[in-house]
Amino acid sequence: MKKLVILLTLSLLLGSCSTLPEADIPIEAAKVVKAMETDVPKEKTIPVDIAFEKPVATSAKLVAVGDILLHQPVYHDAATAQGGYDFSSMFTKVQPYLEEADIAVANQETMIGGAELGLSSYPLFNSPYEIGDALKETGIDVVTIANNHTLDKGEKAIVNAITYWDSIGMTYTGAFKSEEDRDTIRTVIENGISFSFLSYSYGTNGLPVPEDKPYLINLIDLSLIKQDVEAAKALSDVVVVSMHWGIEYESVPNQTQLDLANELSTMGVDIIIGHHPHVLQPMDWIERADGSRTFVMYSLGNFLSSQEGVERLTGGIGGVEITKTAYPGKSVISLSNPSFVPTYGYYKNKSDFEIIPMVQLNDFHLPNYLTYYESTQNHMMTFIKDLTFHEK
Repeated sequence: MKKLVILLTLSLLLGSCSTLPEADIPIEAAKVVKAMETDVPKEKTIPVDIAFEKPVATSAKLVAVGDILLHQPVYHDAATAQGGYDFSSMFTKVQPYLEEADIAVANQETMIGGAELGLSSYPLFNSPYEIGDALKETGIDVVTIANNHTLDKGEKAIVNAITYWDSIGMTYTGAFKSEEDRDTIRTVIENGISFSFLSYSYGTNGLPVPEDKPYLINLIDLSLIKQDVEAAKALSDVVVVSMHWGIEYESVPNQTQLDLANELSTMGVDIIIGHHPHVLQPMDWIERADGSRTFVMYSLGNFLSSQEGVERLTGGIGGVEITKTAYPGKSVISLSNPSFVPTYGYYKNKSDFEIIPMVQLNDFHLPNYLTYYESTQNHMMTFIKDLTFHEK
């Protein structure tokens, strides 16, 4: 899937990045920024064929997946006889779902600093470059890299990772190599609809962010986010924000997540993609006063990992359709048709890792899988009932 990626550099006034624990993040009210409507010229100056021109609608589907969390058994299983790594077979069964979308986003939880820095697992991760190749081949277009493991191996791993993402033409956001890099809003255009991507994390597991290099990771700071969102809105039709937030292994969003989601919606964010809990949390709509709404995926769980337990091996592909309706002088964005494909991270004896859509499971992969499949569907519809599940 080829994407037209435009990097537009803006000079942004950076707000200070908060390093407060998630529960202490200050929540400040943000004013709704309304788009200015174009003044309508006098009727006599409008040609008849333009005045009654029909609106033109285009649409695109965006999907997102959960955490790519490369524990040691995962990259050991991907090792090849030639001394490299090949993760591609792990994604074979989910590739069609990602390729059919217009834009696919993944949370690369572990930095790909490469084998030259020494590969490592929990608690300080460093992953092979080759996972990037597998994601690209699978159909991923954007990776978010602001999370609590971003600084695990320091600045060198971040720079190595960014250099590799650049080399394979993968759009990344959330961690950066310079101030100028951070000030570049990542924008992807698909079907005539422009999307901006931003990413933030609640913290870095206590590892300090260098005071003179705050660009190494975007931390959750509402003043910073508001500046970025306003810049993104000026550049694009749709603003997508990934948030590394919440409490690990909690299956429902906490109050901080709910408050932050509402703040982001008020700022004008259209789609929120949540990560960090390592288990699924429901999706929701946030209605705005002007009739528009924000789609929130509070947590998409683990997509690829070697964690244990059904809940921690259950993830999915969340999706939403974006429609742009162009009228003379203005355009309107609407979101509809939320969807979800529950997935299961299968492995046996810490090998043969494979991400499988739950609808394709059998009792060999997961005894009583139909019960888990049904409960996963019900869980994801806790807040909304218009969610559809792709079964094929």
